[in-house]
Amino acid sequence: MTNGDNSVNPGGLAALKNVSRFLVLMETLINRGVHLPGLGVFHGFSGYGKTYASLYATNKKGALRLEVGDSWNKKTFLQKLLIEAGAKPGRMTIADLTEEAIMVLGDDYTRPLIIDEADKLADKGMLELVREIQEHSQVPVLLIGEEQLPAKLMKVERVHNRVLEWVPAEPCDIEDARALANLFCPHLEIHDDLLDVLVDTTQGRARRIVVNLNKMLEHARNSREAEFDAASFDNGWFYTGEPPRRVNRRAA
Repeated sequence: MTNGDNSVNPGGLAALKNVSRFLVLMETLINRGVHLPGLGVFHGFSGYGKTYASLYATNKKGALRLEVGDSWNKKTFLQKLLIEAGAKPGRMTIADLTEEAIMVLGDDYTRPLIIDEADKLADKGMLELVREIQEHSQVPVLLIGEEQLPAKLMKVERVHNRVLEWVPAEPCDIEDARALANLFCPHLEIHDDLLDVLVDTTQGRARRIVVNLNKMLEHARNSREAEFDAASFDNGWFYTGEPPRRVNRRAA
């Protein structure tokens, strides 16, 4: 049932276990010895809440954060990085932009740089650029990506060798589901048996849990109910991410 769980912060984000894992990774990089590498990797399947964790950490630690776009090239990446850091990139070559990024980031080398969708950097051969920036500025750099990101990094030896920690994101458990329920449905009484079903049905994917909680909220508004347990919904009610199957009806 709902309770006074302190896993929801005033900023409107729930401190899920993956958030804690990400924050520990960030602190490890910030407090590393001068002789240690400064790259960290946070990887996992889609929907596990990796981006959510990075947003929480950005708010809590004042980190810089980039989410790599599909259309980005090296120049776009560098320009976006400088803008995020508060600089105004002029008309420069890639080499000049890189040097400018190193200087700007190096002004506060304890301020982490989070790069989400880092798989796209790997796919476009841009990982060496990140390594160069990190190595010369000494800022902690956290790369976030899908489950195959470590395999992609291992193909680039000079980048792979500079990874200090590899941290896998894990599926949500019932405590995470409770934290999300307290955040998104604070006025509903949701029993633990329903949260168990929700975690199992969604395979612990935070994004799908949130979608289902929103469905419960809409159902509560329409039905004027405020308390739900596992018997409140049938098995086909929950959103699983799978498209509905077409029902073939024979003509009479």
